[in-house]
Amino acid sequence: MKSIIKTTLKTLEKAEIILSSLTDAQFSDATLPPYFSSIGTHIRHILDFYDCIFNLNSENIIDLTARSRNKKVEQECHEAKTYLKVVIDKLQNYNYDMSKTVVVMDDLGQGKIEIPYTIGALLAQANSHTIHHYAIINYILSGLEIASADLEFGYNPTTPRPATFP
Repeated sequence: MKSIIKTTLKTLEKAEIILSSLTDAQFSDATLPPYFSSIGTHIRHILDFYDCIFNLNSENIIDLTARSRNKKVEQECHEAKTYLKVVIDKLQNYNYDMSKTVVVMDDLGQGKIEIPYTIGALLAQANSHTIHHYAIINYILSGLEIASADLEFGYNPTTPRPATFP
């Protein structure tokens, strides 16, 4: 298995730990300021990003703005676990050449644009994007006074750790 896929799978497995430790009420709690987002909205957003990657169309375009935004995935741990399993299964069976060039459609703030990528670069971006959202989830967990069982959850591998970090 390609190392980018292996790394991505390891990163996504961390979501399973979080999903297994929360109630639906905790998962969907969007009461914390300033953004009032929930753990569920971030998990759904992460998984939608991967789902878009799997939807390479016949014109060799991956549209990152074409997200499903399934509200049940944001509100129910079971639905999120099911979606996570689908994404993991697709990654485990993903057999594109990592150097294959694709066109990525995204909106960076001023409307949709097309950006040339390789599949490997897009998967690396997805992995970093996931870790970034895990950091936000960690802030939400802290605000809800829920301790994460994974002390590395939300940390990028290159992030310096505080001296008190185990």
